[in-house]
Amino acid sequence: MKQNRLKQLLLHLPAAVREAIRSKAEDIAHSTKLRERRLPLHWNEASARTVSGEIEELLRRGATYRTQEDEEFTRSDRELAEDILTATGRAGVSNITRTAAYLDCYEAFPELHWAFLAHMVSRNAGWNMTDLRGSRMAEMLDEDAKRATYRFLERSNALIFQDAYPQLLLYQKSRELGASQFHLLRYFSVSRFMRPFWERFWIDRGSALLTVGLIINEQNYIEQRVIRHPFYQRHVTDKTNFHLYSLSGLNQLVIPLYDGTNVTQLAGRTVTDFGSLPARIALGKCLYAMLMGLRAVRSGAEAFSRAVPHSGSRADYWPDIFTANKEEALTAPLQGSELLESETLPPSERLYSPKLLDAWGDTPYEPISREDWLKDTSALDGISAPQAPLLCDISREHRAGVLKTAFAHDAVLPFKAD
Repeated sequence: MKQNRLKQLLLHLPAAVREAIRSKAEDIAHSTKLRERRLPLHWNEASARTVSGEIEELLRRGATYRTQEDEEFTRSDRELAEDILTATGRAGVSNITRTAAYLDCYEAFPELHWAFLAHMVSRNAGWNMTDLRGSRMAEMLDEDAKRATYRFLERSNALIFQDAYPQLLLYQKSRELGASQFHLLRYFSVSRFMRPFWERFWIDRGSALLTVGLIINEQNYIEQRVIRHPFYQRHVTDKTNFHLYSLSGLNQLVIPLYDGTNVTQLAGRTVTDFGSLPARIALGKCLYAMLMGLRAVRSGAEAFSRAVPHSGSRADYWPDIFTANKEEALTAPLQGSELLESETLPPSERLYSPKLLDAWGDTPYEPISREDWLKDTSALDGISAPQAPLLCDISREHRAGVLKTAFAHDAVLPFKAD
C-alpha cells in the first residue's frame, strides 16, 4: 500500500511543476493590471526627517523610559486611559474579536491606514492558526508541534493588538476631545519611538508616515517577546517543522479582492524570512503600499472585509476549495491529485479548514514584559517611503502553495500509516 501511494505521488510531480510555472506567468500578467491605477500615499519626506531627528535627540539625551508608576497623570488622564484599557481587554479576547476591532477603527477613521493593514494581516493570522487543525496539516505535525506553533501565532497576534490598539483608541479620544492626548502613550507602556509619529500625525494627518512607524514599532515589539523568546525558539522557530510549514506554502499573506459577488483574485506576498526583523518590516511596508496604494487592491479588499465576517476558515475567501464543514471535506488519502484535476472541488471533496473557535480554545499567557525596545538608531533605517512590489497578484501562486501542501501531506501519509 505504501509503495502504491508513493508511486502515485511521483507520477503527479511533473504536472505539479508545470502547474507552478503556469501559475507564476498568470500572476505576473494579472499583477500588471492591478498596478495600472495608483492611489497617492502622500509620503512626506520632510516630516519623516523631522520624526527621525526627534528620535535621535531622545537617544542622544539618554531619555529614560518611564512607566505609568513614574508619571504624573491627572484624574481625567487616568480615567480616560483606564477606559481604553477596558476596551482593549474586551476587544482582545481572540483573533476574531481583534480582527473585527481593527476594521471598526478603520471604518470610523479612514486616515488610520495601519488599522486596515492590521485587519488584513490579522485575518491571515487566523487562517494560519486554523491550518494547523485543517486537513492539510493535521497528519503532518504531532499535537505538541501544532499547539506550540498555534501559541506562537496567537501570541504574536495578541501582543501586537495589546500594544497598538490603545494607540488607535487614544487617537480617537484625541479627536473627540479636540486635543492631543499622546502624553498618555506612556501609560500603556508604548515605546517612546511612537510619540513623535503620533504628534506629527496630529499635525498633518500623514497616514503613510504613521503606518511605517507602527509597522516598525510592532515588529520590534514582538522581536524579543515572541520571535527571539527562548520558548518559541526551542519549540517552534528552530524546529524542522516550522521550516516545512513555510516551504509547504502556508507562509503566503493573501488579500482577497471582492467584486460584490465573489472573490475574483488574491493580492499578497510570500513571507520568505519571518525570523528576520528587517525582512518583516520590509514586508509590512510592501503590503501597505499594495493595499492602500493600488486602487483595485484597496477597493477589492475593503469590499471583502465588509461583506465577509472573519471566521478563521479559509472557506471565507475560497469556498470552492475549502470548507469549514467536516462533512463536506475530502476523505481520500491523497490530496494532490484531486487538486490537480480541477480549479474547484465539489462538496465532499474540499479541504477541511475549520473555523477558529472550533479549532482552538482560549489560551492563557504569562505576564508580558514592559520594557522599551528602543535602544539605538537602527530602527530609523526603516523610515522610508513604501513601494508596491512588481508581483502583487498571487492567485495562482496561492493555489500552487495549497498544492504543495497537499503533496507534502501525501508524502508524509504513508509513513504516518506505519
